[in-house]
Amino acid sequence: MRADIASLKTSIEQSLELLRRRLDWDIAQARLDELNARAEAPDFWNDAARAQSLMRERNTLDQQMTTVREIEAELGETLELAELADMEGDEALFDDAVAVLKALKERAGRAELEALLSGEADSNDCYVEIHPGAGGTEAQDWAAMLTRMYTRWANASGYKVEVIEEQAGEEAGLKSATLLIKGENAYGWLKTEAGVHRLVRISPYDSSGRRHTSFASVWAYPLIDDTIEIEILDKDVRTDTFRASGAGGQHVNKTDSAIRLTHEPTGIVVQCQADRSQHKNRETAWNMLRARLYELELQKREAAAQAEADAKTDIGWGHQIRSYVLQPYQMVKDLRTNVETSDTQGVLDGDLDAFMAAALAARVGGDEAASN
Repeated sequence: MRADIASLKTSIEQSLELLRRRLDWDIAQARLDELNARAEAPDFWNDAARAQSLMRERNTLDQQMTTVREIEAELGETLELAELADMEGDEALFDDAVAVLKALKERAGRAELEALLSGEADSNDCYVEIHPGAGGTEAQDWAAMLTRMYTRWANASGYKVEVIEEQAGEEAGLKSATLLIKGENAYGWLKTEAGVHRLVRISPYDSSGRRHTSFASVWAYPLIDDTIEIEILDKDVRTDTFRASGAGGQHVNKTDSAIRLTHEPTGIVVQCQADRSQHKNRETAWNMLRARLYELELQKREAAAQAEADAKTDIGWGHQIRSYVLQPYQMVKDLRTNVETSDTQGVLDGDLDAFMAAALAARVGGDEAASN
C-alpha cells in the first residue's frame, strides 16, 4: 500500500475509533433500539413535549451512528478501488481514490468534533449578539465586519440567518447587532466564539493613515425550546418601546414598534426591532430574554463557560480571545488555542471552522479533565 493511502487510512480509522468510543457504541445502539420501540407506542405522542425531546435524541443518535457506518463502508470500497488502480497502473483512477479518501478524512474529523457537541443545548439554534467597544466609528465598523463574518460562516455551513436587531452607527458600522442562527448544532459551534475580538488595521476613517486597534464583543446563547422552563416574574422586567431605525423614506417606521426588555435582577438587556409589529417584536424579545437567562444558568454550572463570561466583562485589552491583525502583517490568531492563519480575508469571509474546532476540542478536553 502506498504511503499516502496508508496515512489517510490510518487517520480515518483513528477518527472512527474515537467516534465509536465517544458514542459508547453498544450502549448507543441499545438506547437507539429503545427509542425506536418507544416511538412506535400508541401513547407516545400523548405528551408532545416529552415526545419531541426523545425524538431529537433518537435522531441525533441515528445520525451519528449512520455517519460512522457510511464512512466505514466508503473507506472499504475506496481502498479496494485504490488497490485495483495501483495494480493496473491507472494513475487517474488512483488520484480519484486519494481525493475521495481526503474528503472522507475531513468528514470523519468533522463527525468526531460533532460528537463532542453533547451539551444540554448544543443542538439548539443560537442567538449571536455583537457590540463594539470604545472607539466610536472605528469600533462600530469592526462590529459590522464581525456581523458580516458570522453571517457568511452561517450561510456557508448551511444555516439560516435572521436579523433580530441592528442599530446603525452615526457615520458607519453598527452600534449593536443580534442574529438568530438556525440549524442543527448552531449553538454548539458558536458558543466557542463568545468573547472579545481585537482588530488591528490602518483605519479607513483616519486621514493620517495611522494604525488603530479596535475591540468588539460577541455573545452567543441558545434559543430554548418549550421543554425548558424558565420562570421570569413580570415585576422583574422593565419594558421600553422605541422607534425602530431603518433606511428611511417611504419604509420608515413611524410607530414605536421596537421593544427593549431589561431584567433588573441580572441587568440583562435584550431588544428586537425585526418586525413592524410590536406584538411580534415583544414575543421575540421575551424568547431572547428566556434564552439569556437559561444561558446564564448554564454558565453557573460550567466552570469553563463561567470563566469565559468573566472575560467578557470588559471589551478591551487583556480580555480578547482572538486577534485579527491586518497591519503591519496579516495574521488571525486565537489566543486560547494558538491556532493561527495568514489568510485574514478568508477568515473575515467566514472561514472559521478551524478556530471553532480547536476551541471546542480544548473546551471539551478541559471539561473532561476537570471531571476526572
